[in-house]
Amino acid sequence: MAGCYVIVTTRNILWMVLSVVATLAVITGIMTPKWLYGRPRIFDDVALESNSSEYVPPEAMYRPSIGIYNRCKKIHKMVGGDPVLNCYMYVTDFMDIPSHAWKACMVFLCFGTFLLAAVVIMSLIGFCVQSIGKKSIFSLGGVIQAIAALFLVIGLVLYPAGWSNEIVDKLCTRPSVQKPGAFVINDCSLGWAFYAVLGGTLSSFLCSLLSAQAEKSTSSDEVQDEISDGKTVICLI
Repeated sequence: MAGCYVIVTTRNILWMVLSVVATLAVITGIMTPKWLYGRPRIFDDVALESNSSEYVPPEAMYRPSIGIYNRCKKIHKMVGGDPVLNCYMYVTDFMDIPSHAWKACMVFLCFGTFLLAAVVIMSLIGFCVQSIGKKSIFSLGGVIQAIAALFLVIGLVLYPAGWSNEIVDKLCTRPSVQKPGAFVINDCSLGWAFYAVLGGTLSSFLCSLLSAQAEKSTSSDEVQDEISDGKTVICLI
């Protein structure tokens, strides 16, 4: 197509929106210390045994959690106020991340997120510019999203591969009964942040497929007819 046309269709809007949602889901998951939940604990940070007959009211308990570089460890009682869960970064730099697998996980997740963010920009530009050189901006964006999703999958696999580290050992393992290890979750459970990144990853694969439909919708016969009529702003919703 010669010239510059603003083309808005249902499918390229859907591709753009889903690309934004997938990227935000991954970013939120990476930044949140809710990848692993430990056993329920009470205010003084004592683990509550599953076979304990002692009644503890729900408001007196919390579940410590951990992310890749941050954690929520204990509740501090505020004078005259409600207890507050203390969430903080437990590393000061990249080398402090307690597992080589988690370091690699962080690299793969961040690189995948960077690629997704680049495609979000491309999806916005795609309303006005449908090609880069002789390549469709939609097909190019779809390929990048597929590559980004593969990086995210590797990152998600590397996270449980690093569960043998000391931080997870203290959170999840009962020393007299269990042993820590890669892919061994013991008394912990996966948190919503892990599933947020997983959802963003699956959405990225879906976006890579949807990009082909977005390309078709912007080069359809209806669009060509609108261009032939001399229109530069075309909306087919």
